Amino acid sequence: MPDPTATVTEVAGRRLRLTHLDRVLYPGSGFTKAAMLHYYTRVAPAMLPQLMGRPASFLRLPEGVDGQRFWAKRVPPGAPSWVPRLQVTHRQETMPQVLVDDLPTLLWAANLGCLEFHVPQWHTDPALHDRLIIDLDPGDGVGLLECAVVALTARQLLADDGLTAFPKTAGSKGLHLSVPLHPTPAEAAGRYARDLARRLREALPTLVVDQMAKELRPGRVFVDWSQNNSAKTTVAAYSLRARPTPSVSAPLTWAELAAARRPADLVRTPEAVATRLAADGDPHAALADPDTAKALP
Repeated sequence: MPDPTATVTEVAGRRLRLTHLDRVLYPGSGFTKAAMLHYYTRVAPAMLPQLMGRPASFLRLPEGVDGQRFWAKRVPPGAPSWVPRLQVTHRQETMPQVLVDDLPTLLWAANLGCLEFHVPQWHTDPALHDRLIIDLDPGDGVGLLECAVVALTARQLLADDGLTAFPKTAGSKGLHLSVPLHPTPAEAAGRYARDLARRLREALPTLVVDQMAKELRPGRVFVDWSQNNSAKTTVAAYSLRARPTPSVSAPLTWAELAAARRPADLVRTPEAVATRLAADGDPHAALADPDTAKALP
């Protein structure tokens, strides 16, 4: 059946055919595919610097959050020739992956139902990381406020090592801290992340766990140091999340994190994120600035 909402548009000199614009992606709120494309257009100036040069993995939900979902890494058949790509070697094979380097590619991917955008902590070479990720994952009985306590402690430990951290919500239940690095061997980044998790456990012994055993996590915040493995990816700043209602992995300021008194203080809707970005700028702008990156101690 023909799609009555289909439209052809030009974005930065690239021709895009956008389809099923009236499809409701989040049935609980009425948030449509058109709203998703509009959101990504509004936040693209801040989101693209966090994606550029990093091979993307996508969580695709063509029918919305109540429909089928699947992960996609490989450049799909029929992708326009202008979509940037990088050959990436995985355990089993080498495959082309998309580099979301510009607005046309961002909207092309979103139009395919790529609701979530995930990237690794490296650019072209998985052996060299230029970002450290501190993934704070709350267990049963704790939540965003407890993650904030751990994040503020981690900020101080990182600062003591000469490193700058940028906080954001995971968009689900935890927090992420992103730390820009000079190109660093992957093994060294992983060792530092694991040691930082240990230091956080020692600083907050009743709140932090740094072991992966699930039985240890209730009432604790798990510092998932393994996210710094070259094979893993993290949801990008400004990405939507496939939750029952529209949510975003939203950059925060440290003042916002310190001032939070309720979990709701740290939850951001797409509209709130885009409006705040237009009014106040990007709290993570310096994350992509090479001058912010430092060497591990």
